[in-house]
Amino acid sequence: MPETDLKTQLGALIKLQALDTEIYALRNKLEAKPEEIKLLEAAFEEKKLTLASLEKTGLDLQKQKKDRELELASKEEGIKKLQGQLYSLKTNKEYSTMLQQIGDAKADVSVSEDKILQALDQMDKIKTDIEREKQKLAGEEGVLKSQKAKVAEELKVIDDRLAQLEAQRKQVSPGIDQKILAQYDRILVSRNALAIVTVNGNSCGGCNMFVPPQVINLIKMYDHIITCEMCNRILYIEEDQS
Repeated sequence: MPETDLKTQLGALIKLQALDTEIYALRNKLEAKPEEIKLLEAAFEEKKLTLASLEKTGLDLQKQKKDRELELASKEEGIKKLQGQLYSLKTNKEYSTMLQQIGDAKADVSVSEDKILQALDQMDKIKTDIEREKQKLAGEEGVLKSQKAKVAEELKVIDDRLAQLEAQRKQVSPGIDQKILAQYDRILVSRNALAIVTVNGNSCGGCNMFVPPQVINLIKMYDHIITCEMCNRILYIEEDQS
């Protein structure tokens, strides 16, 4: 291939590489966005666990209160029965024993009443905590919606930019020899979206492998495409170096 033609081809490849570098970077961002949204949603779901735990505690306290109220009612009913039996007793000893039982039962009733009051206090506190957590979550949900809207806007910007770059790529590609373009595309896929690199001093711009002087001379001859022996990327020399 004549020198001027190969120079032109390499120039077109360099332009194509600039486009592809941005295209691949944007595609990576595009692929990462759904995961970013998942992480945001997972973080919000984690925050909801605190509210769920508080609500469960509140339900448990309600059940405990109900159980203690039933227990209290049963004890009070028992006291009434004991008191009703007082008048049927025949001896002072039986009477004294019954009074002792009634006294013990009333003490139990007092304990049950205290437990119910404690449960009520705890329920009031949990209720306050639940309301506070709901308000906090409402704010967090607003933040989540805002973050998701921001990500959606970023996706739109990326999509628009990708459409522009793809259109530019279609303008550049037809001017490149099909064999050279096929070689470029293969390297692009296999070498992390970097197919053509400049020689920096005596090093490959892709892998930093030493490029011998004789290879540099071959590049300057523009007789055929020269690739790096290590990374297989297409090599070129910028005009100010040649």
